[in-house]
Amino acid sequence: MISIELIKNNSKKIEELLLKKGCEVDFAPVIAWDEERRKIIGEVEALKAKKNKVSAEIPKLKKEGHDTSAIFEEMKALGSQIENLDKKLADVEKKIYDFLIVLPNVPDEDLLGGGKENNRVIRQGNKKPEFSFKIKNHVDLCTDLGLIDYDRGVKLAGNGAWIYRGVGAQLEWALLNFFVEEHLKDGYEFILPPHMLGYECGVGSGQFPKFVDEVYWIDKKDEKSKFLLPTAETVLVNMYKNEIIPQEKLPMKFFAYTPCYRREAGSYRQEERGMIRGHQFNKIEMVQYTTPENSGKAFEELVEKAERLVSKLGLHYQVSKLAAGDCSASMKRTYDIEVWIPSMGIYKEVSSASNAGDYQARRNNTRYRDSETKKTDFVHTLNASGLATSRLLPAIVEQFQNADGSVTVPEVLRKYMGGLEVIRPIQK
Repeated sequence: MISIELIKNNSKKIEELLLKKGCEVDFAPVIAWDEERRKIIGEVEALKAKKNKVSAEIPKLKKEGHDTSAIFEEMKALGSQIENLDKKLADVEKKIYDFLIVLPNVPDEDLLGGGKENNRVIRQGNKKPEFSFKIKNHVDLCTDLGLIDYDRGVKLAGNGAWIYRGVGAQLEWALLNFFVEEHLKDGYEFILPPHMLGYECGVGSGQFPKFVDEVYWIDKKDEKSKFLLPTAETVLVNMYKNEIIPQEKLPMKFFAYTPCYRREAGSYRQEERGMIRGHQFNKIEMVQYTTPENSGKAFEELVEKAERLVSKLGLHYQVSKLAAGDCSASMKRTYDIEVWIPSMGIYKEVSSASNAGDYQARRNNTRYRDSETKKTDFVHTLNASGLATSRLLPAIVEQFQNADGSVTVPEVLRKYMGGLEVIRPIQK
């Protein structure tokens, strides 16, 4: 959520920055409502002060034998005034909340406006593979190697579903084990969270109310129901909702393994066949809580960590700085780490490293207490995939395929696969 003070002090600038995300907004109404809110608060406080003062004098007047019936009537009238003003205040505060809660985060000033067309590649890593033979796509490779059962996955759950089998399941689990080990080395705390979440988790992460149709609901779609998490970020950024964290504990660094459930997935274009896009996939997510002054440093750390994982796998990849309109609604800055899919001739994102600033913390009221001033302020939250596997496995089998149809196992994964070095086609 954007700070109302930030809006009041920089309304034109914030309007211009939000326009980079394609969000056209006029802040005049919310500024007027905030002025009205402040006026009502002043009136209520004055009336309450008067009521308290007079109420404190009543026992003394009674003791002195004065008739206090008129004073009681006056206090009753004051009480009605206060009650009416409180209702008026609640109404105007709801208007302000409803206005602010749907606004996206303000993008950083250095981001280009627009969408994917304005994303910029800032670096590449590992050599792009070259082949002296006709390559196969990952669907054929995974089928020939017995790694993935697409047909039975669709039979069980429809389009966008698949089954990992045999060595394919081992390879998927090897990736997850590799990521877990790397994050533990870096001092991140391992979290295994619930998968069914309450509505407020969607609000706190910035996904609701705007994107309520993009998740799977357990029951009916309302504020009393639960939904399946679309990413572990939704859990991790809400863990300290309505809490004040001592500054000495920051930064706090977490990672979680979960399946992710995405209702909006599944356009099933040619470039999204196989495992490139699905309704359920495995992902390890990293999240940091930090102070505002360390936010930039935390972002660079998350980018470096995600990039390092892809690099250690030996995959060719690139890092892209997203334009404002391609950043998610909750984020002010995002870098994507994208792997090369040879058969498609394109790069596909396997990690988005993003900085939400205080946007999520304001929504879920997560603050920290300054160790010196003892004042509280909102934390900054950041997240990055570390990593999502559903596009890594296609990249691995395609980039490491051999002329005989086999696939070389990345060296860092072999210890998790009993020393297996090469996956060979199954005998039919």
